Amino acid sequence: MCRQSATVCLVKSPALEGVAGLSLVERLRVLPDPRRRRGVRHPFVTVVLVAASAVIAGARSYAAIGQWSASAPQHALARLGARVAGGLGMRVAPSAATIRRVVNLVCPGGLADLTGADPGSAKSLAVDGKAARGSRHGQTPAAHLLAAMTDDGRTVTQLRVPDKTNEITCFAALLEPYDLTGVTVTADALHTQRAHARFLVEKKAHYLLVVKANQPGLHRQLRSLPWKDVTARRYDREIGHGRKETRVTRVLTVTGLGLDFPHAVQAVRILRHRTDLKTGRCSRQTIYAITDLNSQQASPQRLGQLARSQWIIENRLHFVRDTTFGEDASKIRTGHGPENMATLRNLAINTLRAAGHSNIAAGLRHASYEPFTRPLDLLGIA
Repeated sequence: MCRQSATVCLVKSPALEGVAGLSLVERLRVLPDPRRRRGVRHPFVTVVLVAASAVIAGARSYAAIGQWSASAPQHALARLGARVAGGLGMRVAPSAATIRRVVNLVCPGGLADLTGADPGSAKSLAVDGKAARGSRHGQTPAAHLLAAMTDDGRTVTQLRVPDKTNEITCFAALLEPYDLTGVTVTADALHTQRAHARFLVEKKAHYLLVVKANQPGLHRQLRSLPWKDVTARRYDREIGHGRKETRVTRVLTVTGLGLDFPHAVQAVRILRHRTDLKTGRCSRQTIYAITDLNSQQASPQRLGQLARSQWIIENRLHFVRDTTFGEDASKIRTGHGPENMATLRNLAINTLRAAGHSNIAAGLRHASYEPFTRPLDLLGIA
């Protein structure tokens, strides 16, 4: 069955083998059509491409996607592969109801995998989760989506976390289909699990995991290390976002010290001093992390960069989906709608960044000025 673990799909997730280098249209052809054969009028790939193009043009809901589809001119529908009807050979656009039905039914794990970026060329991969708050309905909790993002801001894939559990249960399933050889995976303290570390090492990947009080024994061991005697350190200073920040990164080799964590080689302590430039208020925070990278593979400067790369997924994915796409205000709740619409937003973000748009809101506005040509050009639809 589909590796999407929140709800059961009626189709098997497609394998990622053999899709490298294929265009988006060719990848989507690998995805099984979840509809019954009887009564199908519109090609499955066309419906998905219509939804993806409309999202890049600024659509946030099924109604908005349906309106974009109904307004699409014949040349756009021809590029999208819409069906031909009547003696005049006119192209017919899928309705909002058809689009809603397909997005609700399509395999979410397969859609996320096939529309995501390849992590093979990435230096690091950040894993973090986010709740789509607007999908909460009655006693049904909001959909919680666990995603992975490369260090250059490309979303690789995502999975919906099953209700009555947490992100820990989906960590291995999220990354299992990918070749992570040499990639350093970062995650917050929730994922500082021994099983996760063993899984990543078996995948020939590396890890940098934050350690907090949810691992009291390990946290206590790290705090008791002789940090004052450490000579391997790095100082970073920056001013921005209304504050001045200084970070001191200290690194200590822990092999032979009896640290209770598999494959651990180095421990990291990052001391952050922040000063609010407006109020003058100062704050101090100490962060501990652990990694299997040795001192030849990662210097204090590199480990400090890896620790900060974990915040990329929050700033460049979750924040963008909230503010630019209004995800938390979306009332899409049924079927696989919440996770598949989030995947279409991820695809839009990846596509706009690949086209050189560092500001996603500005990129959406640029696409919206020519809504029936620019989104298709960005997606590579001939």
